[in-house]
Amino acid sequence: MKKRARKYTAFDVVLIVLFCLFSFLMIYPVYYVLIGSFNEGMDYLSGGIYLFPRKFTAANYYVVFEDAKLWQAYFITVSRTVLGTAIALWFTATVAYAMSRKELPFKNFFYFLNIFTMFFSGGLIPFFLIINLLGLYDTYWLYLIPCMYSVYHMIIIANYFRALPEELREAAVLDGAGEWRLLYTIAIPLSTPVIATVGLWTAIGHWNSYFDSMVYTQSESLTTLQYYLMQMINSKNIDLGGVTLPDNVAENITAEVITFASIMVSILPVMFIFPFLTRFFEKGIMIGSLKG
Repeated sequence: MKKRARKYTAFDVVLIVLFCLFSFLMIYPVYYVLIGSFNEGMDYLSGGIYLFPRKFTAANYYVVFEDAKLWQAYFITVSRTVLGTAIALWFTATVAYAMSRKELPFKNFFYFLNIFTMFFSGGLIPFFLIINLLGLYDTYWLYLIPCMYSVYHMIIIANYFRALPEELREAAVLDGAGEWRLLYTIAIPLSTPVIATVGLWTAIGHWNSYFDSMVYTQSESLTTLQYYLMQMINSKNIDLGGVTLPDNVAENITAEVITFASIMVSILPVMFIFPFLTRFFEKGIMIGSLKG
């Protein structure tokens, strides 16, 4: 039997055009930064670069790769993303497991306290005072401890745990399993989609964070990548940091193209990791938010 060709309606055509336009609006800014990062700085200032580099050069990336401050900021961001995500998933999943159990004492009271914090907060100044009081100001722990727990993530994971078959828990309890073993051998392994989804949200939050570095730190050694990039974007001057370049190359380097190259280097890890987690994203968020 011949497969009948699909007939596209006017609505389908409009939808395709809108999605193409939306995709272009999402992709072109990244492409614009990419071509700018491979163009000579002084030539870039003359404008008119929209599709391809007019005067190709790799010197911008050479300067970026020789920038010790950028790599220090890169290390801080990568380490806080890995450690912060792991700690947040462990702590949030533990609380979510407890909140998913009907037999938890005072469960309604704890749930109310969690929900209350989603709608009311003390604000920036009280939080700053707490950071000082706990001795977290201008320390690396600032990036890990305040981000250990999210009520919203807890609710999603708890709903997923609650939807797991109760028969599995009963069988494990008959075999002598305790609560910690139930969490690590049954609940978490069967909840890979929601754990991966929440892990992706948490990792992106750590990777893009700059406000905590800007407000709660003073040491340059604790500067995050995004805050360092923000400083570069706001700066009108470019510091080659002792990088030796030929005179004809150095005089063509500007802050704009160096910033473009730094941005491209900063987004590469996310671009490579994100596709491997997207297959969990839709399933995790839908089941975690709707079941329970």
